[in-house]
Amino acid sequence: MSLETLWYIPNQVEPGHRGDDAVQDHNSLDRLTELAELTERHGWGGALLGTGWGRPDTLTVATALAARTSTFQPLVAIRPGYWQPAHFASASSTLDELSGGRLLVNIVSGQDNLAAYGDSEGDQAQRYGRTREFLQLVRRLWTEEDVTFAGEYFSVTGSTVATRPVAREGRPHPRLYFGGASPAAERVAATDADVQLFWGEPLDGIAERIDRLKGLTAELGREHAPLEFGLRITTLVRDTTDQAWADAEAKVAKMAESSTYRDERRFKAVGQQRLLELADRGEVLDDILYTAPGRYGGGGAGTTWLVGSAQDVAKALRKYQDLGITHFILSDTPYREEIIRIGDQLLPLLSN
Repeated sequence: MSLETLWYIPNQVEPGHRGDDAVQDHNSLDRLTELAELTERHGWGGALLGTGWGRPDTLTVATALAARTSTFQPLVAIRPGYWQPAHFASASSTLDELSGGRLLVNIVSGQDNLAAYGDSEGDQAQRYGRTREFLQLVRRLWTEEDVTFAGEYFSVTGSTVATRPVAREGRPHPRLYFGGASPAAERVAATDADVQLFWGEPLDGIAERIDRLKGLTAELGREHAPLEFGLRITTLVRDTTDQAWADAEAKVAKMAESSTYRDERRFKAVGQQRLLELADRGEVLDDILYTAPGRYGGGGAGTTWLVGSAQDVAKALRKYQDLGITHFILSDTPYREEIIRIGDQLLPLLSN
């Protein structure tokens, strides 16, 4: 199976995300277009666009970037509840058709500022039950006409979206990525996602989760192509191993000096807790997986880093690939410079 490598564009109103350069107009269309064009020129398939209430709307940003690029694939992070399934199916299929089939979709079920956009949720079981219905209904609306669906959370009657996503061999519609480490989330992934995304856990943890998801797929049944697996992680790459570790330690020291903010909603997530607990096992795991950032405010894909030369990091990623990972979403800051560095130095080693 071919390897997909994507970058990350933070899509933030405030500059300086995770140590990025706080440049003027950092989130302007020209600046975002520059990042997207750099991914095209330096070997990336596209980029994940961050989402959350208080950020620019991801589908709007993706539409603008698709119009200014030719091969860039936007991986659009969206939330059930912020979008209704029929509305999203129509908007996303329109973008996919206009872009020639370049849209990728990341379904995010984690908690957000729901009241700000008029949403509400119950417990975890309800949240993931709603996500399952969202995935099921969007797939049907993308591929069928005159859809009638009556679920616990969503329903439509005689619904046909005006446009269809681009369909080609192995791609009936935009690929649906999904994250989540709780038992409820894994059951949704096993039956209804296309790609399960993991954050930067050690190899043994990823292997365990892949085995469990395959077991769930066999137990619960699956109507779609086999579930694929992806890794979203920070990669700090330098010309030499020593320089990489010196820069990583300096970055963490700077984080330690200014670490005051923690988003309590995010840090309650099962997957985030798994990452934070890794530091108890050691500051460096699997030779180059650096856990110290999580102690000083690093969250999500910034909690753990792969640190080393391009050869070091490529070797580590190959080990994840041997476990079954076929999608990598990588990043480091400053984003512009690292698109170039990591694209030029690391990606050729993964394609050999």
